[in-house]
Amino acid sequence: MRGRPMIHIAIMKKEWGFLEKILTGQKTIESRWYKNKYKPWDAIKKGDAVYFKNSGEPVLIKTQVKKIMQFSDLSPKKGKEILNAYGKDIGIEKNDIAEFSRKFRDKKYGILIFLAKAQKIKPFQIDKKGFGAMASWITVNNIHEIQQISQG
Repeated sequence: MRGRPMIHIAIMKKEWGFLEKILTGQKTIESRWYKNKYKPWDAIKKGDAVYFKNSGEPVLIKTQVKKIMQFSDLSPKKGKEILNAYGKDIGIEKNDIAEFSRKFRDKKYGILIFLAKAQKIKPFQIDKKGFGAMASWITVNNIHEIQQISQG
């Protein structure tokens, strides 16, 4: 059992428009779909903080984790059932469920992260050095480990 809450940074695809939906309350679940177990699989818990940013942009939002659901051995049918049940809260419009089902059909693992207390924060950049250029989820003990201090 780990002690204090962990800090997570979720990097989003801007074209999906999810950051605005988190702030307006239209998106209360962050979902991640993988072929293999990647973070935040087994690395995120209730009470952790999740910061959100669009790729190539500063961090803009902070939320708190309310609940986690993990799914393994997913089939295309099970993935579609999850999207049908939770799609609206994931921020996916009903008429886009089929498209997202196709995107995720080969994925074997799914994580639903239920979010609470979404708030806009003072924007800051992060330094992804050591996490991999393609990392879309980063977990640290303290936000200052990755936060870039502005030179202004």
